Amino acid sequence: MGIKKMRPMTPGTRHMSVLDFSDITKTTPEKKLTKKLKSNGGRNHRGIITTRHRGAGVKRRYRIIDFKRNDKDGITARVAAIEYDPYRSVNIALLHYADGEKRYILAPLGLKVDMHVMNGAEAEPEVGNCIPLENIPLGLTVHNVELTPGQGGKLARSAGMQITLQAKDGDHAIIQMPSGEMRRVDKRCRATIGTVGNLDYGMISIGKAGRKRHMGWRPSVRGSAMNPVDHPLGGGEGRHAGGHQFSSPSGVYARGGNTRDPKARSNNMIITRRKK
Repeated sequence: MGIKKMRPMTPGTRHMSVLDFSDITKTTPEKKLTKKLKSNGGRNHRGIITTRHRGAGVKRRYRIIDFKRNDKDGITARVAAIEYDPYRSVNIALLHYADGEKRYILAPLGLKVDMHVMNGAEAEPEVGNCIPLENIPLGLTVHNVELTPGQGGKLARSAGMQITLQAKDGDHAIIQMPSGEMRRVDKRCRATIGTVGNLDYGMISIGKAGRKRHMGWRPSVRGSAMNPVDHPLGGGEGRHAGGHQFSSPSGVYARGGNTRDPKARSNNMIITRRKK
């Protein structure tokens, strides 16, 4: 999928670029594979804002994606269409299984309409097939990798992401994450062959603030422009940092702090940390 630059007819379109959607073959989703998601505006069940600057945006329906693909082993599926998903950076593929059921999966790079995919240990290591890590040859790139067998894919699900299968050691497989981190995963976990498609997604330019609002993002105000009662960086005469380390309004530091729990149970699964 390529990128189309807008003509500078207005200030907002001067630097705007959009995807050309050349890979999309179907514009209306399967109604039975969608559901309505209620917008919470970044608030939790108590009504407290836990994610700032979220709200409004264009109404859209959530596409139900099959991340597990463990109950259709041995059943061949034909790729019926490639569709746009407003909730994801990657396109999705509509599968028509031989038993008549329809499902959505993430569309990997190179997956085309009328191609066939398959799930299970018997499947060949080809693009779009979902196979346990113990049956995948070393050196192949995969995505939608599970962390726990049967849980569903959790790793490498956004546009352009890929994970490399490096080795197999006993009951575990060693994979290299997009960040460079090396970690162990149960070799019974499933992964989909190939790289996540829509590689050009990260190259688009939003161009104007209104387009960001359509995506559900509200404006962000600098802490130094606030009053001291509203932000640790607020107050003072003129523009200055406020004598406080960069932080959120609640005082949580924004730079240099570790966010991972040092007692996390999965720490022993990490072989090499990601590069900072």
